Amino acid sequence: MRLANLQGRATLMFETGIVDVEEASAGEFSPDVQALFPVWDAFSAWAASDAAAVATVPAPGPLGAALEAVVPRPGQVFAVGLNYREHAIEAGLPIPEVPLVFTKFPSSVAAPHGVLELPTDQVDWEVEVAVVIGRTARRISQAEAWRHVAGVTGSQDFSARDVQLLGGAKPQFSLGKSFEGFTPLGPVLTTVDEFDNPDDIVLETRLNGESVQKSSTADLVFTVPQIVSYLSHIVTLRPGDVILTGTPSGVGLGLQPPRYLVDGDEVTTYVEGVGEMQHLCRAPEVPFDPIALLA
Repeated sequence: MRLANLQGRATLMFETGIVDVEEASAGEFSPDVQALFPVWDAFSAWAASDAAAVATVPAPGPLGAALEAVVPRPGQVFAVGLNYREHAIEAGLPIPEVPLVFTKFPSSVAAPHGVLELPTDQVDWEVEVAVVIGRTARRISQAEAWRHVAGVTGSQDFSARDVQLLGGAKPQFSLGKSFEGFTPLGPVLTTVDEFDNPDDIVLETRLNGESVQKSSTADLVFTVPQIVSYLSHIVTLRPGDVILTGTPSGVGLGLQPPRYLVDGDEVTTYVEGVGEMQHLCRAPEVPFDPIALLA
């Protein structure tokens, strides 16, 4: 199953066309994508039925700009740092012994296509495979983890490096990664059964058409089952929560000299089985200046 948020309405995507969830289910399921995660078992069973498939209508041309974040209001957004070996090496840091987890604030969630405002001159790219929780998970085993995942989507962990590293030995990871638009999610959510191997998903960032990051989740230091199980022993994971699983090498900070996004750059984010997101970078009228704000 491939689920999209089309102009604020939950929509199933088939090769033959699209299905409006509320209309096709005669109101049994909400048009609000976020409302589907708490009833994921019932919804996914209906979505796999003939009743859903026969309701397809042709897609109204390219959907791009009409797509909104496939998880519009996650309760919790987790991210895992240094979770690809080559990325840890390019950062000059040791490979973690346990997942390095930080949070991104939900207000940073954005559509899969649109304009990315660059609040500072050190905004970096970080393609990520994100998993979305479909069943409440509390102290579950690794063997149970994938059964608690509704599906997989794409994300960018856009990062203002100067803000992220403010404070020297006490950096501001969550703030530097939570500016408006810094967590696009999409273009669709693809259920786990659609992947030949959900532990081997290709992901890539292209900057102005140039591939700058490309890897597979097979290279994760900590796998999705390990991450989901680990987190569930600390917090309760609830339906609709999002976990960004890490970014591979090739980020701007790791280049010599470092390279950051500038006005006019086009960022394409690709996740196998999910599709592509595109964002056009624009400089703000007033850049973020923490020192001036605090004066």
